[in-house]
Amino acid sequence: MARAKSRTWATRAGLGVAGLALSVLAASAQVQPPPATDGIYGVWRNPKGSVHVEIKPCGPEVCGYVVWANDEARTDARKGSGGELLGRQLLRDFTPSEKGEWRGKVFAPDVNMTFSGRVLVLDAGKLRAKGCVLGNFLCKTQVWTRVA
Repeated sequence: MARAKSRTWATRAGLGVAGLALSVLAASAQVQPPPATDGIYGVWRNPKGSVHVEIKPCGPEVCGYVVWANDEARTDARKGSGGELLGRQLLRDFTPSEKGEWRGKVFAPDVNMTFSGRVLVLDAGKLRAKGCVLGNFLCKTQVWTRVA
């Protein structure tokens, strides 16, 4: 019971494990070239340290699969989507945009919903992830850290 009360507005809005989501910079007037794909590839940890996602090529696009999750994240995913979190694809159809970011879809298994997402690699060890429910209205932004 106490656990439900501690959930944030973002979790209630459906932005739980993935949070994600995924990222954005303030809009700039200049068009930047698409990011180098090798910068986004790797294993990334969410801010809570509860989930590690491997981002890799999936055909012409980029996707991300859960390669590690703590017990709480795994339990939340089972309650939300009824499935196992490990091996679950959370990021799909990510393609580079003209703003230097990646855009695609983010699946949040704890609420069994898919959101629009954006990712921007900030440097070799950090990326900014943003996930939005209603267009660009209800969003959550996180900074993820490279694990490998």
